[in-house]
Amino acid sequence: MGHAMDKLLNQFLAVAEAGTISGAATALFVTQPTLTFNMRKLEETMGVPLLTRSSRGIELTSYGETLYQNARLMRRLYDNTLKALEHQRGRTEQGLSIGTGYSWWTMFIRDMVVDYSTSFPSARIHVSLGNQLRCMDQLLSGDISLFVAHEIEGLSRSTGARFIPLTRVGQSYFCREGHPLLLAPRSLAEVEAYPAVTSALPETRHQRFFETWSRTTAGGAAFDQGKYAFASNSLAACLDYVARTDAVIKHTEVMDQEFGLRGLQRIDVTEPEQKSTIGIYALNERADEPRLANLIAWLEGAAKAVLPPLQ
Repeated sequence: MGHAMDKLLNQFLAVAEAGTISGAATALFVTQPTLTFNMRKLEETMGVPLLTRSSRGIELTSYGETLYQNARLMRRLYDNTLKALEHQRGRTEQGLSIGTGYSWWTMFIRDMVVDYSTSFPSARIHVSLGNQLRCMDQLLSGDISLFVAHEIEGLSRSTGARFIPLTRVGQSYFCREGHPLLLAPRSLAEVEAYPAVTSALPETRHQRFFETWSRTTAGGAAFDQGKYAFASNSLAACLDYVARTDAVIKHTEVMDQEFGLRGLQRIDVTEPEQKSTIGIYALNERADEPRLANLIAWLEGAAKAVLPPLQ
């Protein structure tokens, strides 16, 4: 890949990921006219339209989607090659770089990471805590090698990610001690009448992970950001807010005990709770590498010891 083409593809990836020319220009430290000109040049070189302007910013055409998926794969392969060469030079020992939702960190990954550092004392460990879309972003960028999270409904097959199910867990609602909702069993409508808090607010740039049909239906519903009174990517901040207000947070039932230590109580809901599948996401092209396969087996064993069996 020539240097000029390399630069144009990197700029195209930045535009696709930012969703706007202005956002990509800021990230790349170039001017908007330069970026607009370069995107036209890329379209001329490819001979197809790649981008369309809409009220929400820039959207990819079907040609743009194809280029985006392939250019991202090329970037990952290039980054992985550089990492492989670095390992070969013997500069790094078995480092660990994974993502996880807060529940799974607390339930089993925290202990597993400590065990790992005992087995590989000089290994560097990087754990990214966040919602599943943020982790997917990091997986596709090559920042982490796998992550544990809820299954992402409507996920586009073209992301190239594999899902390995671990368990199914219910969702519960939690509020501060002394909250009016704790006085008796409540319907979902009664619970949802109170302000809602989330630690998993989707970012608009993550819409590209979903199949086109789901962007306007089920997947799109997740991007309705207006229904939350308070949102933060920090679960600790969310719990602080819930403990001090009448707001309610929906979270996995397995955190009942942990949230109790933070002064939150589980609300008794009369309707059956939703169940979600929890599992490991890894890239198809890397999931069978011996080291990653070992890590997946290690996670499966650690999860099995503390979580309900998959049904």
